[in-house]
Amino acid sequence: MGGTGWAMTEFGWDVKYAGVQTLVAKFLMQGKAGHHAPVFEKYRQKAEYFMCSLIGKGSRNIQKTPGGLIYRQRWNNMQFVTSASFLATVYSDYLTSYRGSLKCAAGNVAPSELLSFAKSQVDYLLGDNPRATSYMVGYGNNYPRQVHHRGSSIVSIKVNPKFVACRQGYATWYTRKASDPNVLTGALVGGPDAYDNFADERDNYEQTEPATYNNAPLLGILARLAGGHGGYNQLLPVVSPAPNPVIAKLKPAPKPKWTPTPASSSSPITINQKMTTSWNHKGKTYYRYSTVVTNKSYKTVKALKLSISKLYGPIWGLTKSGNSYGFPEWLNTLPAGKSLEFVYINAASPADVSVSSYNLA
Repeated sequence: MGGTGWAMTEFGWDVKYAGVQTLVAKFLMQGKAGHHAPVFEKYRQKAEYFMCSLIGKGSRNIQKTPGGLIYRQRWNNMQFVTSASFLATVYSDYLTSYRGSLKCAAGNVAPSELLSFAKSQVDYLLGDNPRATSYMVGYGNNYPRQVHHRGSSIVSIKVNPKFVACRQGYATWYTRKASDPNVLTGALVGGPDAYDNFADERDNYEQTEPATYNNAPLLGILARLAGGHGGYNQLLPVVSPAPNPVIAKLKPAPKPKWTPTPASSSSPITINQKMTTSWNHKGKTYYRYSTVVTNKSYKTVKALKLSISKLYGPIWGLTKSGNSYGFPEWLNTLPAGKSLEFVYINAASPADVSVSSYNLA
């Protein structure tokens, strides 16, 4: 878990740090960090550094055009716009479901401001900009007509079945000044320069070339915006508030006591639970429990099934199958003498955990 020092102000097809930092921040908010929490917290800080830079409230902010569009580079700048806006969209939902806020150099920021920023970028690229130009081909009345795209710029075989060789494509069609014979509906081109200027010319590949990595993040943003503002929880299956993950600020808790779960004296599998922390939210106390399942036999445990009742909150580290729980996806067996741990949140005493079935090999 290295790379904690990478504070980024861009996210694109070959620079993925901000995306990784955002995902790790999500794991931290979900309570999945475990003993990695101090490192995950550094990732979260870098994710928020990126988010703050987007909305102009960080210590180092992303450049924008006079019209307000994110600007990173001349060639296909739109990839940075849609990718960064997608991250802002999901991080807004992460913070909302976590009941948190964005901590920037200029102060705390509500999650809704990130979503509003992402919407402003989408509004710009669809035509709300100084040129009143839609950078999505086929959308609106004023969109790119000479896209740097071979299939769009050459006549369709349905219109003219005559073979077009590679060089003929350049000689006859590439330099043609007329509009594309095939409208590449939905394609998102590279977009304007740092001053909101745009030249709709087929050989101006820096601005008129479309790309799948422009469109892909945009679909996620549009799906979220179409869904409105209610009922979103990107931290599913969390159903209750999580505690502050900043370990340094937690008050020391009394040394927890292990609570063995009743089991048959002949069972080779033991189950021990302990309460690791608690917190109060809106007058209700929540508890996080850690449960350790240990194989005491001299053989390997396979096909383990656990029965869990009186569980009223989220659980991590097991896979649910019907009415029982089994090994997590990354674990198939439990070797002799080894243990696995899972955690859950309950607004009550520990859940009842017992072994339903298993095989020894």
